[in-house]
Amino acid sequence: MHPELEIVLLLVLLITAVTALMIKNLLTAVVSLTVFSFISALLYAAMGAVDVGFTEATVGGGVTGVLLLLLIFKTTRRSSD
Repeated sequence: MHPELEIVLLLVLLITAVTALMIKNLLTAVVSLTVFSFISALLYAAMGAVDVGFTEATVGGGVTGVLLLLLIFKTTRRSSD
């Protein structure tokens, strides 16, 4: 429908994916992955698959992000990096 919007969302999606892979801090990586999920939900909605975008936003961005954050706060650091 809107190719310019889709191209911009794809570029932002690629930037957040590379950022999530390169970051050493786990908390920042989880936030980056959550942003990745929300951007992909926006991309699905822009392409016309609103139901898939809504599911991606709730499950991928919401539930998975909260679970990963809870797991990070439940663990302890063993290395001195």
